[in-house]
Amino acid sequence: MSKENAAEEHAETQQSAGGMKVNWDASNMTTSYANVVNANSTREEVSVFFGTNQSWNGTETKELTVELDNRIVLNPYAAKRLSILLSRVVADYESKHGEMNLGSNQS
Repeated sequence: MSKENAAEEHAETQQSAGGMKVNWDASNMTTSYANVVNANSTREEVSVFFGTNQSWNGTETKELTVELDNRIVLNPYAAKRLSILLSRVVADYESKHGEMNLGSNQS
């Protein structure tokens, strides 16, 4: 069983914080790769943009080309839950593999 299939199987059924059983249906899920992410918000929604850096010589030209291919729009409550979830996932990753240094540009 691949790691992706194991993760999908694990995610299919979980207990939520309120004790409710959550069934995750991954039958229509697609997978995309992104090495660049950006976000902005309004009072009503948070948009998260995902893309791929297409410039392999960015240090020479001082310019990057990012091909954006996905945008996820969340309400502010879902965005906050995502923020908490990602913080936990990154903390777990760093506890296993060491702290990640993003350099001087932390955004």
